Amino acid sequence: MPQIRPITDLRNTNEISELCHAKKEPIFITKNGYGDLVVMSIETFDAMLEDRELDAAIAEAEAGYTSDNQLVDAREALSKLKRKHFGK
Repeated sequence: MPQIRPITDLRNTNEISELCHAKKEPIFITKNGYGDLVVMSIETFDAMLEDRELDAAIAEAEAGYTSDNQLVDAREALSKLKRKHFGK
């Protein structure tokens, strides 16, 4: 469940930092009852970036498939990669 805190809680930075690291998810900060900021640990941010990059790679692969509608046999593709990178 997402953590939602008022902006006044940012006065206690140690508590917010500990909460970010313990929950391993973003904390949503409100100002006057409306969403204003998102605070998270660097580890959580890095994980989100990795997920985003993976999603982008999958979307690119799916777009490539739909554009030429051609599938490649997995054994053939792995064989080509081995020859290319390992000379086997």
